[in-house]
Amino acid sequence: MKTSLIKKIAGVGAIALASFAINLAPTAAQAAPACQVGPVTQCVGATSDGAPYVMQVPGNFNGTAFIYSHGYRYNVEIPSLGYPKVLNTPQPGPVIGADTTVIKYLLSKGYAVFGSGFSRQGWNADAGVATDVELISAFKTQFPKTTHVVAWGESLGGFMTQVLAEKHPELISAAAPLCVATSTVEAELTMAGDFLWGLKTFFDPAIKGGNYTSATDSLVDLGRVLTLLGALKTSIVTGEWPATTPAPVKTMLGSIPPRSALLLVGLMAGIPTQSAHFDGSTGPGSPNSSAYTSFALAGSPALAILENGANAAVLGVLATADVELQAGGTIFDNTKTDYSARVESERAVFSAGLSGATATAGMLGYLKAAPRVSANPTSVAKMRALASYQGKINVPTITMTGVADPITPAGGAQWLANKYAEQYASAKAAALKSKTKRPKSALVSIWGVTPAHYTKFDAAGSPDTTGAPANGTTHCNFTAKQYEGVADLLAQAATDGALPTPQTIATKVRKMGGSIVDAKFEPALPKFYLDNM
Repeated sequence: MKTSLIKKIAGVGAIALASFAINLAPTAAQAAPACQVGPVTQCVGATSDGAPYVMQVPGNFNGTAFIYSHGYRYNVEIPSLGYPKVLNTPQPGPVIGADTTVIKYLLSKGYAVFGSGFSRQGWNADAGVATDVELISAFKTQFPKTTHVVAWGESLGGFMTQVLAEKHPELISAAAPLCVATSTVEAELTMAGDFLWGLKTFFDPAIKGGNYTSATDSLVDLGRVLTLLGALKTSIVTGEWPATTPAPVKTMLGSIPPRSALLLVGLMAGIPTQSAHFDGSTGPGSPNSSAYTSFALAGSPALAILENGANAAVLGVLATADVELQAGGTIFDNTKTDYSARVESERAVFSAGLSGATATAGMLGYLKAAPRVSANPTSVAKMRALASYQGKINVPTITMTGVADPITPAGGAQWLANKYAEQYASAKAAALKSKTKRPKSALVSIWGVTPAHYTKFDAAGSPDTTGAPANGTTHCNFTAKQYEGVADLLAQAATDGALPTPQTIATKVRKMGGSIVDAKFEPALPKFYLDNM
């Protein structure tokens, strides 16, 4: 690595970790709803499976209620990372940090909100959908003036929302799977498995990446992963491989900068090369300088993988352990994965970051010869029996995903859009054959986009990572205006039985800010789908 590039990377801040904590006050579960009447009537209780719930209904309730499904929460305690207990706090809507602005907005417009904390944390889609079905019935019983129910949720909650819309369209009038997890848990965890295996193979053979024997085992492995990522931060600066690097790697690939190996691991796993603070296009100083170009092309992508990888590592390790526990054994398998094919479309684009074609070929050759992971067939079958969605759109549906989300990649929402395109084409062909009215589109994809340039540097020309994450990056990183805009569109769709007009949607999205609706924009599918097309 060039000295000028090393100096620019030296100021990179501490690795960020994803936070999924919910800041609503816990509500005790009750056998039957207990309501406190006021300007906003609040009812609390528990479903038959023990999931605590909360319902909030304004005095000017207009008949439309929003049921919210929250995302993945850890099912183990991790005090060192800020998770001292397992939370099952009921959540009736999106919360930005501790800010309940979006919930207040909905209530002010006359909409009711409700949601549960679910009976089990972790990967709980099967139980979560069952809870939502029961909760919708309970809400309608408690508030019989309900005319429409809108389902929405984020991440794993977006996954549940899509499953609910496919299995029980009679219960809801519109849906919004936001930053939606991919269609199967296998697709979701393949990215984590590939990334962890790559880290293990290139940098630290002590990392397990799966086949965990207990929650404690997975926490120990998580410590290894985070320690390695910290070491890689230093390695990117110095150009020296981490001390844990296997001897054969140093012998065969030691002349290649470790940043190139890290970038390759990120690319083969499908992790975005834009992150909270690294845009992949900006360097320090003058845009015409070599320092600017070398950082933008060689340093920024690797640093983005490092930052995104740190965000995804906690969830990747613990969700893998969680699903393994449910399935009874190892679920990740890369015995047939062709990592060279995985990066075929990116190796030229990121040639500078990968240190050229020869270095890329050398690293891929090492990966090809490295020991692979075999899954337990019985465990894989059990995993595949868990809830999934097929990509069928039964009610007016809106997706919204950041283009550089490192946990639920934008390509997951694109897969859903592709599936609906097939469904819509078939419906149009049937209408043409029967000479009936052409159907209206029932799905719109909204993308949270990154600014053109957002990497910042201090006076010395080193990256400044102290600012807030850029729009379109990190996990489910939406503003109150974006949530509220989607909610307005959903409410109109629920009332009308169809999505608003394209012009209405475009106007609303423009006013939301940081978002686009563009049929020509197609993010790459997650690598799992490319392997299984």
